[in-house]
Amino acid sequence: MRLFCEKLASPLGELILLTDEAGTVRALDFANYETRMQRLLALHYGRPLVQPAHTASQAQGALEAYFAGDIRALDMIETANAGRMFQRAVWQKLREIPAGSTISYATLAQRVGRPRASRAVGAANGSNPIAIIVPCHRVISASGALCGYSGGVGRKAWLIAHERRCLMPLGEKADQMEAAL
Repeated sequence: MRLFCEKLASPLGELILLTDEAGTVRALDFANYETRMQRLLALHYGRPLVQPAHTASQAQGALEAYFAGDIRALDMIETANAGRMFQRAVWQKLREIPAGSTISYATLAQRVGRPRASRAVGAANGSNPIAIIVPCHRVISASGALCGYSGGVGRKAWLIAHERRCLMPLGEKADQMEAAL
């Protein structure tokens, strides 16, 4: 398999994006977690040939739009991964969680049809090779605490807050800005 590598700046640090020849996203992670990405790539694809992309992909443009405030820009981006069947089921359900919303690991386990598999859902989240687009950051503990994000809990909090801020009606945004002054 041949993958194309793009690096892009984000408010959370540099991202590494890998797409295949059809433009389908195969991996996305923070540059300071490149070793994690390489481990997941080897696990899922063996040793793919990775080369620099010559042009920006549709996914890169969608990520830039997402960080600029169009949080629905990622909804139509094609993704593919080679995880186990249970992992792929979890990752598919992650894409169904609306932007700005959060659910617990237990709720996600129920949605996958395995209500007693909260820990397995957590493990599948931890091995998600496509951060942000497959939004594992939207899964929280049963108590409502932010935990278990491979990019760091600070980034998880930022992503959730960013999505909620972008969904907020303009009047509420103005009130929030005024209150901050």
